[in-house]
Amino acid sequence: MAPLPGIARRIASMAYESLLLLGVLSLAFMVPHLALGVGFEIVLPGWVLISHVFAVMGAYFIWYWRHGGQTLAMQTWKIALTTPSGAPPSLAQLALRYVVAWPSVVCLGVGLLWALIDRDGQFLHDRLAGTRIVFRRD
Repeated sequence: MAPLPGIARRIASMAYESLLLLGVLSLAFMVPHLALGVGFEIVLPGWVLISHVFAVMGAYFIWYWRHGGQTLAMQTWKIALTTPSGAPPSLAQLALRYVVAWPSVVCLGVGLLWALIDRDGQFLHDRLAGTRIVFRRD
């Protein structure tokens, strides 16, 4: 079994990930909506905008997790996403992890704080999806 990184490393990876997501969202979210607003004077309702952000970020995370188990930030911090057995997570597990991570992070970080009491120090969304963050074996 691969060694498990500490919560500080995982939080640092998440902080770096947020910076990378600014670029992803600038290209895949802001540019199309600016084009609609400036070119056609169309402003979409808030629920459409939030759904678009959710979809763009979901595509980013699930694609990277599916292709190598690491996002760009996870590569930098030398951590990866696996199942407890060390196998790559299924597409269903990745989708569940992404969906459950939203309330885990947004609700005052309760799913992140869960790692303080979890027997393996895993986040709540990893526990619920049957995934775990491990040090990357190279």
